[in-house]
Amino acid sequence: MTRTLSLALLLTASATTQAQSLCQSIASRCEAHITTNYIPDGQFYRALLQGDETAEFQLTLFGGTTYRIAACSGDSDGILLFSVFDQERNLLYTNKDHHNAPFWDLTIANTIDVIIEANLDPTKAGSGCAVMLMGFKK
Repeated sequence: MTRTLSLALLLTASATTQAQSLCQSIASRCEAHITTNYIPDGQFYRALLQGDETAEFQLTLFGGTTYRIAACSGDSDGILLFSVFDQERNLLYTNKDHHNAPFWDLTIANTIDVIIEANLDPTKAGSGCAVMLMGFKK
């Protein structure tokens, strides 16, 4: 019984390490969308998604700031779908309306709390690591 438990823990640890490595490579590729005109906020928003699962990230965006949101998954752009909502769930932006664009620039007039939902384009991936990055304009 102890060997079975040890093997299960080893396999789980190995899968977790592989997933972290995969997410890190996606994050590195996604950083290219946060160009030199933007300062990264230092956060990596990540989630492992399967099928139609949706990751949700809550952020506060500060008035008078221009932001860039970058969203990546898999080995190419356009796999991760993302939508930005205000706290009342009014849709502010979705990249579905822009050919799954991998980033969006937005200027905020007043400080606002937003919800960002991310999921995989089912025509391009069945599972994967969702990575979102945020930068603000210099």
